[in-house]
Amino acid sequence: IGKTTLLHTLAGLHAPDAGAIYLEEQPLTRLPRRHIAQSIGVLFQHSEDPFPSTVLETALIGRHPYLNAWDWESEEDQTLARQALAAVGMDGMASRQADTLSGGERQRLAIATLLTQDPQLLLLDEPANHLDLHHQITLLDLLVRQTRERGKALLMISHDLNLTARYCDHVLMLFGEGETLQGEASEVLTETNLARLYGHPIRCAEVEGRQVFVAG
Repeated sequence: IGKTTLLHTLAGLHAPDAGAIYLEEQPLTRLPRRHIAQSIGVLFQHSEDPFPSTVLETALIGRHPYLNAWDWESEEDQTLARQALAAVGMDGMASRQADTLSGGERQRLAIATLLTQDPQLLLLDEPANHLDLHHQITLLDLLVRQTRERGKALLMISHDLNLTARYCDHVLMLFGEGETLQGEASEVLTETNLARLYGHPIRCAEVEGRQVFVAG
């Protein structure tokens, strides 16, 4: 099983090969899709816009799990979407067409849509995709801060060792063939484990109290 397949399985988008996925002590397969969509939010690696829509309309997709059939978004929904766009620095782009955005802007919009959804569990597949260094840090700071302040949970897939060390409390390494290693980040992110994972020497240094990893 790969990293993205694992994340999709946790979200209920892919059937597990064995066992069951539980949410709130209930098997995911027994819960209404509407409840799952209100509880779990997924940030995919790539976002597509098959239909013309503005940035605001796209962010409002995050409110769809809370709407009944044929309902329109309320003023409160609009406010939540605008607040999410402001949080990712896109408050001046609400009327722009989503398909005209750059890769980094589209990723920020995807994160704003997730914030508008406001789920209890956030599953992020390579959240730093297309983002420059500034936006990587500011947006992950935002997501982690909100997760901790609001008693939520966040799981992210990342190939960036330095972002992983900076933000993750626990780490799961997938070596292939079903072999894994998991535990607290400080114990799992070692030069030996990482060299084995990547098949290449990794060196670790400490800079201003933070672990920094570079290829050997």
